[in-house]
Parts: sequence; structure tokens; C-alpha cells
Amino acid sequence: MGYPRGLLAPDEAVVVDRHPHWKALFWPIAVSLLAIAGVILVWWWLASTHWSDTAENWIAIILGVLGVVLVAWLAVAPWIRWRTTHFVITDRRVIFRTGVFTKTGIDIPLQRINTVQFRHGLVDRLFRTGTLIIESASDDPLEFDDIPDVEKVHALLYDEVFDALDGDDNPTTDTTTG
Repeated sequence: MGYPRGLLAPDEAVVVDRHPHWKALFWPIAVSLLAIAGVILVWWWLASTHWSDTAENWIAIILGVLGVVLVAWLAVAPWIRWRTTHFVITDRRVIFRTGVFTKTGIDIPLQRINTVQFRHGLVDRLFRTGTLIIESASDDPLEFDDIPDVEKVHALLYDEVFDALDGDDNPTTDTTTG
């Protein structure tokens, strides 16, 4: 699901539309799998002990609810946050939107961008992701983590900023003689 085109200005064209890299979901999924394994181990241990039928039923219900809550909190919620986060570059601005119930957004006009940088360590380089750093006219630098293909996005954004500052990416030719 891409960024809603109805939220763009007339004649505004999308250059890049990305979600954060799937690497951002690695730890939430790993921790949720460990939590599920823990719940299963506790369930198995309790099943091997002798309890009354009523106690076993209540413990099974509590463990089931705990398992569902852990999966929802540790895996589903981060996935929804990931899915509803958009990093968009258009020919006029940089757009960052995130949130489901409470939406948060940042718009940076291309003409106000002073510096565009990227940073990626060894793990980020292996996954072809990184942090994009944008410094605008009067704000502290904004860092956008886990941008897929950060070097390509950096180059595209720099090109768009250059075009926006230049005013026109097609040089005019002088047709007069003399």
C-alpha cells in the first residue's frame, strides 16, 4: 500500500515511496517468538504437574490470553507501526508519516533542505539499509532510520533538491543570434 495520492498537491509527483526496511521488524518478531516459546514451556511444565481440573483450566486460559497479548504487543503492533510509516520524496517536498490512531507527520519543502547525509554500519550495509539525515533551514537535523537502499534514496533526494534550487532541470537555450 503506497502513500495516498489524494494527499498530494495538484501536479505533485512521487519520486520515492518507502516503508522502513523489514530489518526494523527483526527484534520484535524474535522477542515475540521467544515469548511464545516461554508460554509453551510453562504450559508444558504445568501440564506435567498434577493440578485440579478447575486450576488447570484457569491456568490454560490465563496462559492463552498471555500468549495472545504478547504476540499482539510484541509482533502485531510493531508490524502495524511499520506498515503505516511512509517515507516519501516528491518533486516538491519530503514527507514522513507514521501512526494509526495518532498520526504524526513531517513535511520538508525541498527548497529548505541544506544538507542530505546518510549513515549505515556493517549490519545496515548487509541489509542495504541505513539512516538518512536531513538538515533543513532552521531545524535540527532529522534522522530517518531503516530507509531501504539509503544510498539511492540519498542520491535521488540530492538530485531533487538540486533541481528545486535550480528552478528547472532543463537548461534553456538561447535562440537569438548575434
